[in-house]
Amino acid sequence: MFRSLALPALLTLLLAGCQAPSTTTQQIPPNTAPVAVCGSGDVMMQTTLWFGMNKPKGGIVSSSEWQQFVDNDVTPRFKDGLSVYDAKGQWLGENGKLARENSKALMLIHNPDLASSESINKLRDVYKKRFEQESVMRVDSLVCVAF
Repeated sequence: MFRSLALPALLTLLLAGCQAPSTTTQQIPPNTAPVAVCGSGDVMMQTTLWFGMNKPKGGIVSSSEWQQFVDNDVTPRFKDGLSVYDAKGQWLGENGKLARENSKALMLIHNPDLASSESINKLRDVYKKRFEQESVMRVDSLVCVAF
């Protein structure tokens, strides 16, 4: 009897691990969230977004196209300020080939709240759609900020 139940139970557990990851914004539960202790300043969130500058059908995102994106899409959502860095990136594409390209790193310092997170995800979606990108990488870190 045990053997007849063990195999279906094992298969159920294995298949549960094959579920696709959630694409929705997730908040860390308060009792497990990392705690930042600042010797100076306030706890804020630092988000860096990594934007590829190559277009998949050829060409690049021009300086004027990038600046229009910053002026029209980023700045209205994050008026308090931002920083942009030129970078060179590489990753393994969905096609299995190594890709290298010029990139832009956009750093935002913002409140660690759901509204800011959703605004950032909208920026990623706008850029991916407008410039036909596979992805825009997002990296979040709690930081201490003082002026």
